[in-house]
Amino acid sequence: MQQEATQAREARLGKAVGPVPGAVGGVALLLPAGEENSTRRPSPLSATALRPLARRLTRAGRAEGLITHTVHYRGRGWNGAQAELARDARWAADEVVRRYGDVPVCLVGVDMGGRAALHAADHAAVESVLALAPWLPEDDVAVSPEPVRQLAGRRVLIVHGTDDRRTDPELSFRLAGRAKKTNRDVCRFEVHSDGHGLHQHRSEVAALAVDFTLGTLFGHPFSRPLQDALAAPPPIGLRMPLAVGFGRSLEL
Repeated sequence: MQQEATQAREARLGKAVGPVPGAVGGVALLLPAGEENSTRRPSPLSATALRPLARRLTRAGRAEGLITHTVHYRGRGWNGAQAELARDARWAADEVVRRYGDVPVCLVGVDMGGRAALHAADHAAVESVLALAPWLPEDDVAVSPEPVRQLAGRRVLIVHGTDDRRTDPELSFRLAGRAKKTNRDVCRFEVHSDGHGLHQHRSEVAALAVDFTLGTLFGHPFSRPLQDALAAPPPIGLRMPLAVGFGRSLEL
């Protein structure tokens, strides 16, 4: 009965943050955290936690017509092979195309939402993927590793705190390494001494998110650290430290 209730619910986009729809030039879809296995309704707190980042992105991208939507999943669980959060992320990209036409999309995922963003990168509207402290399964390098082929042709940024005790930063490093072998536009920043929520360096992480999103959606020049991370060979470009104070001179 509980599983049937989950299937009956529908995913939806939260209220747009940004300019009026007629001026939309690009969309950032924010994908909240979730759980590995669950048929419960999503926690409203997960979506609420993304509001500051949504406001920061739209404020920085106002001139380009950037808007953000937070994706409200049908349920909070990934649920194995069903990959329900990834399916909801693809639906959200379809909905963006339906509402706004052919505009570029950046998937911005946190925790389990980071995994959903990485999986849904093959949607035709997606230009880039930003995964913050992504939850990845322990079998990342086992018989059936996380897929990376869908990341081809997309620019990908992963950000992870080195003291994360909820999602293993080594797993995101390994995934980035495999993705980098076939896609040079992959990089990863490490936030030293920070945990899963990236609270200690929230401002720097937000500035990096703005830098990446405006660069990938609208062609703004990347900051020098992001340029260097994308250009550097592994492991340098996959263990790039996020400097304290990043973004202060970028007017982000």
